[in-house]
Amino acid sequence: MRWWYITPLTDEAKIKSVINEYFLALNDQNWSKAKSYCIYGENLYYDVIQWESLVNDLYSYCNIVTVNILVNIVDLGFDTILGDPMECCVQCVITDGSTACGNYINNTDAYLIYLHLERVGNSWKLSWKHT
Repeated sequence: MRWWYITPLTDEAKIKSVINEYFLALNDQNWSKAKSYCIYGENLYYDVIQWESLVNDLYSYCNIVTVNILVNIVDLGFDTILGDPMECCVQCVITDGSTACGNYINNTDAYLIYLHLERVGNSWKLSWKHT
């Protein structure tokens, strides 16, 4: 066993933390913090930029915007290189209860997504998603 090898349980805890913190940052509309959990230039990094733009547009229209995205992590699986986990696919159920302009714009969608993360050094970063 190499000294830098991280056990899958530790990796699993780190991955769950990254996902939960990412969605908390979105809910807090802390766009720079949300981007910090993503790999620069990847799909989810640009999703944060799109969220920020959408929220700013809504603020200019009605001044009341609440981002309320709940994530339920269902399952995760690792891709390994020589036994070291390097990539992870996480199955999540997302419930988006975001609102704008009071309840004028009210989103109550729940859907299944797959989030992909890559190990960067000793941490995990979000890269892309698909449904």
